[in-house]
Amino acid sequence: MKTVYNRKARFHYHLLENFEAGIVLSGAETKSVKNGRIDISSAYISVSNHELFLIGATISRYAFSGTAEDYDPVHPRRLLMKKKEIYSLEGKIEGERLTLVPIKVYTKRNRVKVGLALARGKSRVDKRESILKREALRHIGRMIRGKLG
Repeated sequence: MKTVYNRKARFHYHLLENFEAGIVLSGAETKSVKNGRIDISSAYISVSNHELFLIGATISRYAFSGTAEDYDPVHPRRLLMKKKEIYSLEGKIEGERLTLVPIKVYTKRNRVKVGLALARGKSRVDKRESILKREALRHIGRMIRGKLG
């Protein structure tokens, strides 16, 4: 399986701390994810009743599954972490006004894992600075390769 990244997360948030969580999937969903048919660009993580849920992630229907047509590709999926870690995350989210963002989805020892990050939202000014920095690095790279002047 190729790792699926959430490229928008690095642009919209300052990533502070990384975590790893398992995800509860059906068999057909697992096969679909292992084929790379998941989109986490608009996904976020919600905490309720001391449980984590991945909301907004789209897992396409597996082509060879015999499931009925009522499959919902965007339903909330439960994430698996130790209770101690979840309590710690809840405290940080509520106390410091942070959010949990999915960064990547990958397999580890044949299990599907979700990489999470504790993040703080960027302001418009920070986003503009990110764009300017990226453009400057791109321009320098072109100059080094001899494409520009």
